[in-house]
Amino acid sequence: MIKLLLTSSGISNKSIGDTLEQLLGKPISESNALFVPTGVYPFAGGPNYAWWPIAGKMKGALVDLGWKTMGLFELTALPSIKKDIWVSSFQDADALLVWGGDPLYLAYWFEQSGLTGVLTSLNKDLVYVGVSAGSMAINTVFGETHSTPRAGSGTPLTVEDMVFNTVDGEINTTLVTGKGAGLTDFAVIPHFNNPGFPEACGQNAEKWAAKIPADVYAIDEQTAIKVVDGQVEIVSEGQWKFFSKPA
Repeated sequence: MIKLLLTSSGISNKSIGDTLEQLLGKPISESNALFVPTGVYPFAGGPNYAWWPIAGKMKGALVDLGWKTMGLFELTALPSIKKDIWVSSFQDADALLVWGGDPLYLAYWFEQSGLTGVLTSLNKDLVYVGVSAGSMAINTVFGETHSTPRAGSGTPLTVEDMVFNTVDGEINTTLVTGKGAGLTDFAVIPHFNNPGFPEACGQNAEKWAAKIPADVYAIDEQTAIKVVDGQVEIVSEGQWKFFSKPA
């Protein structure tokens, strides 16, 4: 059974860390994990963004939590490998850690690699830990904003130019919606009320959520969404907000 722990910035506080170990059913130090960096590649500097969490050089505790074993699980390589070989990687894995980036590109490779089908039919316990885009790409549908043209694969469901108001004036973005892996019936807006992501702050988050045809949780860096057997629980030492599906 897949258990979900969806975050903006990884295991950022004790409450989220305790929840992770509760989902694992054992300490992190006794657990095996696989790390997926794929989502960051369609950005300038993507190879660096993929390496930094592995090297412990980027905020968002995830890879460097003291796991018993850690493996690199690269989705773009999977189509060139016999499926039974890469699926066997899950036999000993307790957690799949999915980094951020472009959720549409990440969802594209979930589907192209066959990982979506494997996750939805897996007959063993696995904790999926998402960070930012990694928490979005597994939604049935998601929305993302872009201030520059996208550079990766993945076909949006919709594309719309948006203007958001900030303390420094208006910002122009493109909002795309996309089809995800379908492991949740809600969508996630990460980095809620983070000044570095003004489109996810205050009323801008509400404006963003109104473009997604699903219930939406906006979560900040100190909040996680736990999902087990379809039951949703918010784990938070920060701020979050729920937006009902647009009428």
